[in-house]
Amino acid sequence: MITKARRKVRKTVGRTFKSLRVRNFRFFYAGQFISLSGTWMQAVAQSWLVLQLTGSGTAVGVAVAAQFTPMLIGGPWGGVIADRVDKRRALIGLQAGSAGLAGLLGVLTSAGLANVWVVYALAFFFGTVQSIEVPTRQSFILEMVGHDQVSNAVSLNSVLMNVSRVAGPAVAGVLIATVGIAACFYANAVSYLAVIVALYLMRPAELVRSEPVKREKGQLVEGFRYVWRTPAIRTTLVMMAAIGTLVFNFQTVLPVLAKLTFGGDAGTFAAFMSSMGAGAVAGGLVAANREHPTHRALVIAAVALGALVSLSALSPTIPVAIAAFFLVGVAGTSFIAVGNATLQVSSRPEMRGRVMALFAVAFLGSTPVGGPIVGYLSERFGARFALGVGGVAAIGGGIYGWLANRKFTGEDTNARYDVEEEVLAGATD
Repeated sequence: MITKARRKVRKTVGRTFKSLRVRNFRFFYAGQFISLSGTWMQAVAQSWLVLQLTGSGTAVGVAVAAQFTPMLIGGPWGGVIADRVDKRRALIGLQAGSAGLAGLLGVLTSAGLANVWVVYALAFFFGTVQSIEVPTRQSFILEMVGHDQVSNAVSLNSVLMNVSRVAGPAVAGVLIATVGIAACFYANAVSYLAVIVALYLMRPAELVRSEPVKREKGQLVEGFRYVWRTPAIRTTLVMMAAIGTLVFNFQTVLPVLAKLTFGGDAGTFAAFMSSMGAGAVAGGLVAANREHPTHRALVIAAVALGALVSLSALSPTIPVAIAAFFLVGVAGTSFIAVGNATLQVSSRPEMRGRVMALFAVAFLGSTPVGGPIVGYLSERFGARFALGVGGVAAIGGGIYGWLANRKFTGEDTNARYDVEEEVLAGATD
């Protein structure tokens, strides 16, 4: 009996972490953990530096907007570039560029030359690099692990994002208190070396490469047209844009919920975010057990996310809210992981960079749009109302996805399957 149970546990663990058996992805995953932790360290230090320089919460928001606006505006162009280049080589250069910007901010901060406008400018440049790096990195995941394991790899990547979101700020807090803000920027600069080394140690022959697209006029418009005429991709991106704008702005609404609704303090806000982060890790591990992404799973995740966000808005006490946000984290990560994997396997190889760029726009690029909306709703009508609006948006997105899925599976089935067959054929050419 014990032996049978052990075998079942081993089988589950093996299935959950199966993409880490791929040497190239295993190296990349380790490098990413170090680099992403450094990125979160810089995010905390940058916000603290702006607050220290200006004493203004609005200025902190402007710095965040400066970083994410390039993704909103230039993200689709970043996808065009991602489709044109050798992704492994491009990532090496992009990581080096990000390291240089972090190092420069560290030097300027140490020298006392970092005024708020310098921070805004470097945040914008960093966001510009990200607008190319994110779609390149996202589409590179499939090249490392192949179609059969991309869903697992994307889910494990979500786990990594959330673990680093806990580790990075914790280390940043210690460094700021003991050494100074500049140390966080230096640490982030060094952290990029981990990914660069991982990329150099890869075996290029083992990559499932897609041929770089030759530079031609009209490739940006071609990408938009491809997305619009591919129902599975179009529906997924519309769902993600709506939910990304109105739901995934927790850093805006949860401080208001903690302080003004529950009468708590920074510790209450931290408890909400930590609980959601723990739930996100759990959700990523659950999603990693899913063999292949399905539209049905995406719809269920969206509706579940909406229902749980709505319930969290009704939480009568802080402990209940903490428990609710854990479940929100589970559903949120499941939605993101399934949506990401769906886009990866549904895209033609030569279009994958452009598709993943629009995925990044839907989430990272939606912050400058959704943040002010959610902030206004929280201030004008209360945090519970803002959360409720997000919950309704997620449920509405799920219903839209269900209706759209019925339409294109009933009327346009061949178009969707042709895309999938073409992807699989491209992997074996």
